[in-house]
Amino acid sequence: MHVLFEDHHLIAVSKPAGVMTQAPAGFPSLEAEVKAYIKEKYAKPAGVYLGIPHRLDRPVSGVIVFCRNTKAAQRVHEQFQKHQVAKMYWALVEGTVADDAGEWRDFVRKVGDEARAEIVAADADGAKEAITAYHVLRRDADSTLLELTPKTGRMHQLRVQAAARGHPVLGDVLYGATRTFGPPAELPRDRVIALHARRLVFEHPFRKTPVQLDAPPPQYWNAGRTDPGANSGGDASDSQLEGQTKL
Repeated sequence: MHVLFEDHHLIAVSKPAGVMTQAPAGFPSLEAEVKAYIKEKYAKPAGVYLGIPHRLDRPVSGVIVFCRNTKAAQRVHEQFQKHQVAKMYWALVEGTVADDAGEWRDFVRKVGDEARAEIVAADADGAKEAITAYHVLRRDADSTLLELTPKTGRMHQLRVQAAARGHPVLGDVLYGATRTFGPPAELPRDRVIALHARRLVFEHPFRKTPVQLDAPPPQYWNAGRTDPGANSGGDASDSQLEGQTKL
């Protein structure tokens, strides 16, 4: 966990892949880590309030914001509900994406009691429209780095839309990926995928000014690459990633 922003109302961190955003008491989660951090830093003898206006899937890394009081939680949650929060992700996908930029439009729905989604016809029961803008940042021999900007917020939206076009996210075996990604995992639930919440932009709940939060992807995203900018440990810096992704 790396703190990206902190004040009396908000705390934003870079979530490691493989960690749940929220979990039942007694199980490891990012929520529990942040609460422990606040309790220790501010010497709070009682419990710590933490509002969770959004979540990231367990195998996904990147920026996530928590709220430190109920009023902030209400106002930030409302921005997410009204699609007033700008989100940008990076995804390494299998194969070569032909077009430099475009938009994916599909109808998706949750699959019964399973923790996955599927693309269906517009008139199917439970179908909801999913819209994502994409832009190619880099093409390698057998993969493509994409910048993804979701305009809707459906379950596993980016993962299922990419897979439906023959470009599953690296490591995402749930949606047909054939290649592994990231550190080896002993258990399937600990596997990570090449999807990273790179940026989040919203209005501060009290100051009413824009808050832009950026999280560099984990160092293992550089594994196997020969870019001069690749560093030897920790998260990659913005300048290094700028050179690697040709932004």
